[in-house]
This record gives sequence, C-alpha cells and structure tokens, in this order.
Amino acid sequence: MDKSKRLFLKSKRFFRRRLPPIQSGDRINYKNMSLISRFISEQGKILSRRVNRLTLKQQRLITIAIKQARILSSLPFLNNEKKFLNNEKTFEKSESTTRTTTTGLKKKDRVTL
Repeated sequence: MDKSKRLFLKSKRFFRRRLPPIQSGDRINYKNMSLISRFISEQGKILSRRVNRLTLKQQRLITIAIKQARILSSLPFLNNEKKFLNNEKTFEKSESTTRTTTTGLKKKDRVTL
C-alpha cells in the first residue's frame, strides 16, 4: 500500500453500546412512577432527550406521562426542597429592629427647627 493512502486510513475504535433506558416490556404510562422518576431531575424538571438517550417517540410519551402525573398530583410540578447536610446550620429570621430615618435618629429623637 502506498504511504499517501495509509495516512487517510483510520483505525476502527471499539465502543461499548449503552443499553436503552426503556426496555421493550416497559409501558410508558402515568401510573408507572418507577419509570417516570428516572427521567426527572432533582428539581422536578423533565430531562432532555439527549441526556435520557431516548428516541423521539419515547421522549414524547414520557413527557405526556409526566404531565399527566403532575396534573393528577402524583408528581409535584416543582421540587424546591433543599437537601442540607448535617453540618450545615439553617438561619432563622431575626426580629425586625426599629426603623431609623436617613439621619440615623429615631422619629421621637428628631429635633424640629
């Protein structure tokens, strides 16, 4: 083989094909919470098709199932619960202090001229 032709040949790289997240026996339904919860982020958002590695048809069915589960109150619309570590302290709101004017004096201490 000529040297000039050898430069353009690429070696075949072997890669491991990932298994699809939805098997053929799984039914995409709003009642199947174990399946649906895999495609929702921690914040409650629907993950994209690229992240899920789903086909277009599967992603549409998952989206419809998630929206139906949200409407029927099986899933929350938003998940704003923050997970705190045991070492972190939560701060409570302190009582408000008396308001001061722009001069720094309380209303009763102000002198009128």
